[in-house]
Amino acid sequence: MALSALTPVLTEARRSGGAVAAFNVIQVEHAEAYAVAAERSSLPVVMQISENCVRWHGSLKPIAAATLAIAEACSQPVVVHLDHAESLDLVDEAVRLGLTSVMFDGSRLPDDENREATRRVVAQCHAEGISVEAELGEVGGKDGVHAPGARTDPGDAARFVADTGVDALAVAVGSSHAMTERVAVLDTDLVERIAAEVAVPLVLHGSSGVPDDGLTAAVRAGMTKVNIATHLNRVWTEAMVHRLEESPTVDTRKYLGAARDAVADEAERLLHLLRLLAEGSHP
Repeated sequence: MALSALTPVLTEARRSGGAVAAFNVIQVEHAEAYAVAAERSSLPVVMQISENCVRWHGSLKPIAAATLAIAEACSQPVVVHLDHAESLDLVDEAVRLGLTSVMFDGSRLPDDENREATRRVVAQCHAEGISVEAELGEVGGKDGVHAPGARTDPGDAARFVADTGVDALAVAVGSSHAMTERVAVLDTDLVERIAAEVAVPLVLHGSSGVPDDGLTAAVRAGMTKVNIATHLNRVWTEAMVHRLEESPTVDTRKYLGAARDAVADEAERLLHLLRLLAEGSHP
């Protein structure tokens, strides 16, 4: 199926009533796990490389090249997405390298500056056939309005989309980044109100802290892209530690392989969870 921009994948998910799962790539093995999950489930997947991940690796190019190669070999549609990019230079690099989607995060900027910078990113990316996700205000888990109590106003969200031309919008509805327990309670009534006002698909960040029934309720209320990172990192770490405790080894392939397999299994389960809604089933 080759690489896909984000927009057609979200459009199909929205039409069918389901959602698309977006998983963060940190090591090459993460991308391999997500490709396996997509193959097994026969469903599209979004592979996300965050600005934090780029800092960890020192540059975007090596991890992007590996992720793009894995995506191109997958038989299902794969979006390779730059996540939470605050640097316009990093957006430029992602465009040059061939990533198919960008999330520009100008939420720390004053509102007028955020809108203007987002408009510029949209114009640049659309000229190359690249989708753009953005964020109005901030989602929980960081400083300032990233506080867990932050909420997106539906009218503000609609005006932001109209002003910037973004293809998807991340909104604050009760989730928080980097949660290690799945106890977050989402405001699904607010999700419905935002979805009724906003013309583009909505994105749920901080989904690792949301239990399965909360995720499915959010999708039914109008979420179309669901970002999950910390939860899969926990699965990864637990599988790796278990493998090392069970059979200590210095062969990194052994414990990284165990982690990759565990993440592939859980990613597949999550892909099905979000897709079952489109099929009229109850998870």
